[in-house]
Amino acid sequence: MSRFDDVLMLVGKLNYAWTNTESLFIYLIAHLLDTNKEAATIVFLTLNTTRARIDLLERLAKIRSTPPDVKKSVLDITSRMTREQRLRNKYNHCIYSFDESGRMASTQLMRIIDMDESLKYGKVEALDDAELQRIQNTIDSIISVNRSIWSFMQEKNISH
Repeated sequence: MSRFDDVLMLVGKLNYAWTNTESLFIYLIAHLLDTNKEAATIVFLTLNTTRARIDLLERLAKIRSTPPDVKKSVLDITSRMTREQRLRNKYNHCIYSFDESGRMASTQLMRIIDMDESLKYGKVEALDDAELQRIQNTIDSIISVNRSIWSFMQEKNISH
């Protein structure tokens, strides 16, 4: 398998783990708002960015009526997802470069920096073995968050 295939496989796994885990926010929203899954799904889908969904969860967790143990659990979950969001965003918003044999991989962030008289384009970074391991570590962390949400749901008897 080429480096190109390795990267595509990992980025696909990263996106799957992310969207699967973020969708569990629906149950946290339902619990914190004391509403049903259908209403929570509407709230989730109305907030069209991860940042907005995390902000909502954090704000609901911090209101006085939220029990301290629930607040702690939710804030832990949102903190962990926020920590992993940077790498996920990087790989969803970059240009990938490979040579004709699928080697010498790199990414370039899709950003332009306007510097008075010139422009600078997004940072180029190698997709070496260490970076592939970093992606795998992020996937593992997101899976861990997923399991934490399921444990929270079981503990609080939240049905799915």
